Amino acid sequence: MAMISNWMSQTLPSLVGLNTTRLSTSDTLTQISPKEGWQVYSSAQDPDGRCICTVVAPEQNLCSRDAKSRQLRQLLEKVQNMSQSIEVLNLRTQRDFQYVLKMETQMKGLKAKFRQIEDDRKTLMTKHFQDLKEKMDELLPLIPVLEQYKTDAKLITQFKEEIRNLSAVLTGIQEEIGAYDYEELHQRVLSLETRLRDCMKKLTCGKLMKITGPITVKTSGTRFGAWMTDPLASEKNNRVWYMDSYTNNKIVREYKSITDFVSGAESRTYNLPFKWAGTNHVVYNGSLYFNKYQSNIIIKYSFDTGRVLAQRSLEYAGFHNVYPYTWGGFSDIDLMADEIGLWAIYATNQNAGNIVISQLNQDTLEVMKSWSTGYPKRSAGESFMICGTLYVTNSHLTGAKVYYSYSTKTSTYEYTDIPFHNQYFHISMLDYNARDRALYAWNNGHQVLFNVTLFHIIKTEDDT
Repeated sequence: MAMISNWMSQTLPSLVGLNTTRLSTSDTLTQISPKEGWQVYSSAQDPDGRCICTVVAPEQNLCSRDAKSRQLRQLLEKVQNMSQSIEVLNLRTQRDFQYVLKMETQMKGLKAKFRQIEDDRKTLMTKHFQDLKEKMDELLPLIPVLEQYKTDAKLITQFKEEIRNLSAVLTGIQEEIGAYDYEELHQRVLSLETRLRDCMKKLTCGKLMKITGPITVKTSGTRFGAWMTDPLASEKNNRVWYMDSYTNNKIVREYKSITDFVSGAESRTYNLPFKWAGTNHVVYNGSLYFNKYQSNIIIKYSFDTGRVLAQRSLEYAGFHNVYPYTWGGFSDIDLMADEIGLWAIYATNQNAGNIVISQLNQDTLEVMKSWSTGYPKRSAGESFMICGTLYVTNSHLTGAKVYYSYSTKTSTYEYTDIPFHNQYFHISMLDYNARDRALYAWNNGHQVLFNVTLFHIIKTEDDT
């Protein structure tokens, strides 16, 4: 079964602190608060590799009084029937990539405002339950997409009828349910979102299909620089590190959050023992990895201890503008991280100046394995790793696109055509963050974020 995930459509606005802003263009993203109304989720993956579709509904025991209790039980039974129907559908699912792409634009979040009801639950109750019903009605356009994607027309028709019946039951109880019941419903929605996020974490790897954005987070510094977060940090740890310029600098600025970064509220500065070269640094598991100026030496620096934990020469790697990216700037050695681990991208004379991919031991910086590609390093604008595949852009200027990819899993390459919007005309840093599922970029003195869409292949019992 094929599946498209656009993870950052849920997380990117909160990541950049745009929780109260609605963006107007199709490439921007709308915030989905955890305290939203009714939710319907589909095609998430359980530990056995099957897809699960979940619909939030009130618990059976929300109310034990006469008609309301009976209606709530009917609602629960209908939701259970829907789950069983979807389980049957999943067993018959076939790979249909075109229909999945159409589904991507349909899967939008529901927008209820639970916080508003906290001040005056009774007087606002009717209005907010009407909002819930309207949001349920917004799900009806998903039905044609599912009809195209699934092969069993009879089961799809049954699913459509169950959705309509669910909306009808909601209409019957919206004026009767009390404040206590509404609070329980609120808690169930929050619980479901937590379970959904846990399930989505299992969809770790996929093939890059599309890049959208960017969202401009801040405008600061020179034309060249790097900014990043730690992909291995906990969800509550959102520290940002900022390194301006590509040479003659040793100062790293730390911010506790994206919000502090935007406002300029530094929490700490670090004076590194060596100057860095280029803008292709990475923070990974609490340490900064960077290329020492005028050398092919990689440095591992601990932010916790303020000491160098390891340093190692990258054998045969060109440095000091021998094999940089197209924009120069001592970008010979590019350090990056993805779902698999720590990587170094560089070129050597032995590989005729073409890109070499090396997987590094994060503790010792020892090269564990290398792959030699046929793509000239000097013809690459920037590059980044996703799930063990290197993606290379053909330029750092306007019109740049992801032009080439190399899979370390299969040791094969392909030419691609994935455009992205180079809004400020000159990119000097482009790195993927596996936790945020986003590309961090330094775009001519602007710190921006790009959203990525990945194509997942999920094996089911029908796959051979």
